[in-house]
Amino acid sequence: MRPEALLTAVAAAALLVTVGAALVVPGFVAEPGSDDPPARLDVAETTLETGEVTGETVTFDVTAFVAHRGGPAENVSVVVRAIDDSGVVSDTAREDRRTLEGDGEHEFPVPVTVPREGGYEIRTILYVDGERVDVASASVSGVEALTPPYAETNVGFHRFDRQPAVEYTIDSTDDGDVTLAVTSYLTNGGDEAESGFRITVTARHAAANVVADRAETSVGSVAAGRTEFVETAVTVPNESNYYLDVTLWRDGVVLDSARTAANLDPRRTVDVEERTESVAFEAGEFETDRDGRPRGETEDAAGGAESQPGFGAPVAVVALLFGAVAARRWSR
Repeated sequence: MRPEALLTAVAAAALLVTVGAALVVPGFVAEPGSDDPPARLDVAETTLETGEVTGETVTFDVTAFVAHRGGPAENVSVVVRAIDDSGVVSDTAREDRRTLEGDGEHEFPVPVTVPREGGYEIRTILYVDGERVDVASASVSGVEALTPPYAETNVGFHRFDRQPAVEYTIDSTDDGDVTLAVTSYLTNGGDEAESGFRITVTARHAAANVVADRAETSVGSVAAGRTEFVETAVTVPNESNYYLDVTLWRDGVVLDSARTAANLDPRRTVDVEERTESVAFEAGEFETDRDGRPRGETEDAAGGAESQPGFGAPVAVVALLFGAVAARRWSR
């Protein structure tokens, strides 16, 4: 066989093998890469709202707004942890999404439920393909100040600047006993009238801490923005000192309380120790902490397109041309 014919047959065979491999072997000829850039995700904003409040627990409705740019991101998850003041995780919740596509923000609602006491750190963690890519956290305090529905009211004892919310006068004396007329001031700080209250007054011996008498009075309607006074009579032995504990009730629930001292002993007096501590619910702003996270690795894992190594169509064509030229030179 002539050398030219032999080389032509070899080149044709090589071309057939190359085309067959391109059709059969995945990735032998690599397809052009996608024009989409790698996915980039982070927690743009996190909001916290108070949800259901019971006598024991509080539910915080946490919503994470995840900003997405670039190509599709798969296996995206948001985890929210509530960590109490001692560092113990009180609750963990998770929201999963298979794939995020399209630039913009995506909402992830993740509620957590915690005991109605103390304070907590609410930590929001963004995962992509099992890798942590962003963290945002905020602190809440005074959770016990959140009132369950059964104890909600705008009526309470009026807090004066220079006098107690409860005062008394001596109504009468009889054979070593004295009857005290105890007056309580109730203010409605709401926009609607409220009713169904009752007042209990407990006269407690200051030295022995023994209950000398207890009485109860029903309270009528308290108009919006008004202050009403309620009188209740208790009878106690004379020439002793007492604490007058006044409690506001409705439907079997204690709503408010106040105390004053009744000094009936001319030789000594007692004072009411002011131990009231105002507790208010506070929620801080969410802060993002991106330090130390493997951002590049995570984004590559999240946004990288799946591919297999290959030579590429242009490389195969160039190789065939080079082989043909070499064969022609060899035949000469």
